[in-house]
Amino acid sequence: DVKIIADREVQAVKNAIIGANEDGFHYRNANFGRDFEVDEFVDLRTVNEGEMSPDGRGTLKFARGIEIGHIFKLGTRYSDSMGANVLDKNGKAVPIVMGCYGIGVSRLLSAILEQFARIYVEKTPREEYKFSWSINFPKELAPFDIHLVPVNTKDEEAMAVTAELETALRGKGYQVLVDDRNERAGVKFADSDLIGLPVRVTIGKKASEGIVEVKIRATGEVVEINKEELVNTIEILTK
Repeated sequence: DVKIIADREVQAVKNAIIGANEDGFHYRNANFGRDFEVDEFVDLRTVNEGEMSPDGRGTLKFARGIEIGHIFKLGTRYSDSMGANVLDKNGKAVPIVMGCYGIGVSRLLSAILEQFARIYVEKTPREEYKFSWSINFPKELAPFDIHLVPVNTKDEEAMAVTAELETALRGKGYQVLVDDRNERAGVKFADSDLIGLPVRVTIGKKASEGIVEVKIRATGEVVEINKEELVNTIEILTK
């Protein structure tokens, strides 16, 4: 038996059009008391934000969400057709009750990146504010740990420093991505923001002095350090 609950206003509805429990079909001129019965009338409506929660432990707060996983009970729909049976406690063969479980990997990744995205606010010379953003991979999900970006791949000293840093970082167990494309610095930095690795190391004009720039994406912190201090600095700043 199914308990039928309806809104109080249903009692006053005359000659209503209602569903017929079949796709594409409806009943006309339906009336309560003659064509259907109701077990309980209540005030059914959409709740408003700020109202008391049903359990009385606080107020309701609205938030947007997405489905990242689901569970479906399939019953015996497929086990019947496959003849997939088990023995019950009486030794009788009965069809397996099946279920399926899923997780939206790409959807979950998108949700994580949206939550961790970095928003930057920059004040322009015209006293205006410029907003920009970048992907910010959490360390646990990042495809690489560190992004080495040599500004000028034709600069032999800069490329030598890049190779030296790559070897040192890999030796400490870091996964390193090197952007050794012959592209403009702006293109490389823009792509670096889109990739969103936790740490970006820029090897620029000061490479000949042994100085590199380190950017921690999670905090936006940018520091210039001596290349020999890079490994220790990254360990400290990413704790």
